Amino acid sequence: MSSYREKVLLDLKEKIKTPSRIAKSTDIRTNHVSNALKELKEHKLVDCLNPEKRQGRIYKITKLGEEVLKYI
Repeated sequence: MSSYREKVLLDLKEKIKTPSRIAKSTDIRTNHVSNALKELKEHKLVDCLNPEKRQGRIYKITKLGEEVLKYI
């Protein structure tokens, strides 16, 4: 797993967040956070709670994502 995806997943372990909040707390650029979230979502490790929104999307970690974190 890339370091960006790992940091994003670890950050979402604490609570539900927007990409900009994740970027701020992980010190990763927002575009990299968005790319990581897209890849994590494709693998069903995170879930978007409001996919209909264009901005201000909210993400949370899934049960599968929590399981993956146990091995990181």
